[in-house]
Amino acid sequence: MNFEFATLNSKFRTQNCDACRNNSKLKIQNSKLPKATIQNSKLKIAEGNNSKLKTQNSKLIMKTLATLALAALTFGSVSAQEKEAKLKVLSDIKFSGYIMSQYQYSDKESNKGEKDINSFNIRMVRMALEGRVAKDFYWKAQLQVNGNTSNLTVSPRMVDAFAEWQKYDAFKVKAGQFKRPFTFENPMHPITQGFMSYSQNVTKLAGFSDRNGEHSSNGRDIGVQLQGDLLKASDGHHYLHYQVGVFNGQGTNMKDVDQRKDVIGGVWVAPVKGLRIGAFGWTGSYARKGTWTEVDANGVEQTKNGVRSLEKNRYAISAEYAAHDWTVRSEYIHSQGYGFKTSNASGKETDCTINYAAGDKADGFYALMIAPVISKKLYAKARYDLYRPQANWHTSKTQYEIGANYWIGKHVMVAAEYARVNDRSLNKSNYNMFDLQLDVKF
Repeated sequence: MNFEFATLNSKFRTQNCDACRNNSKLKIQNSKLPKATIQNSKLKIAEGNNSKLKTQNSKLIMKTLATLALAALTFGSVSAQEKEAKLKVLSDIKFSGYIMSQYQYSDKESNKGEKDINSFNIRMVRMALEGRVAKDFYWKAQLQVNGNTSNLTVSPRMVDAFAEWQKYDAFKVKAGQFKRPFTFENPMHPITQGFMSYSQNVTKLAGFSDRNGEHSSNGRDIGVQLQGDLLKASDGHHYLHYQVGVFNGQGTNMKDVDQRKDVIGGVWVAPVKGLRIGAFGWTGSYARKGTWTEVDANGVEQTKNGVRSLEKNRYAISAEYAAHDWTVRSEYIHSQGYGFKTSNASGKETDCTINYAAGDKADGFYALMIAPVISKKLYAKARYDLYRPQANWHTSKTQYEIGANYWIGKHVMVAAEYARVNDRSLNKSNYNMFDLQLDVKF
């Protein structure tokens, strides 16, 4: 484009110079000719030549202006396209988050006579960035920012950091730190899950506040997962889903300790849209590096140190119907494997003493329903929530819950819930709980 402008300008200058030479020649000729008629004749010819040159110059100027206008339009179009491309890239990146404020009251009394809860609380504050790379890759990074910096359990920390190749519905590959593929409830958003907390069996047996002593990991671990949806129906849903992953087995933000890996998988069928029935399995270990004491055959205590691993074998059976603004869900989880006596709250726990008194089996069951009173706005809810930390009724804890969720638009929810609790591990086993939450998504 610049080369064309230079050429046109050069031609324009050349033609102007020619016109100047012609005028000079005419002046010389006029001064030399003795006769006025001859002078007038040649002056008329010169004027004709000047007129032609003016016409040519006008045409050249118009051509130049047209070229400049075309260039400006072209440049503007390219700039707009570049701007549009940049905006498209930026639109693929999304910032989101949520805040869950809570008030909770309980008249629970411990075996030492201590009262339990009467407090306001920030249940959760999270912020996330997510987007796509080259269309086929989805990525997400999420931080939990509430709490302090005193330990691994409640300090600001990374909860999600992963990327997933999603080119095909039938075969996706995810790598990083993310939710374990175990149970229906574990991967759910804590607000849309609908109740004051995840169910007890999910909390204790899916890596939230795990019975084996693992630090609170919100159901997550570090690893690689394959998943996919098969057999697409005419209404758009898939009849079959599978997922399987290999993980460190140590929870969030922790490297493997015993060089063994957890294998977790699940499969479900969806005979109709909104209904799914599934089964999940989990086998692996949880390990620590530290010290512990053992009693030998002669009854002598010995202190040992090194890496100590605990077996972890679990399965879950799940069913859910979520359609037409209704949600009905139920899951049973069974676990086999001992736990450590202490929880790894700091991330540096070295006490490897096994809690044999708690046994090596646990299970739990819940059933819930969330029903619309005013569609998309007001919902009534109820849940039966049972957890047996030793897979028997002597230490079982059962919660009978009723409540309501009220949505203000699409981003704000007020949730109220009452629970009657029966905890057989306590001297006073029956008590009441009330929970009120204000949840905001952005």
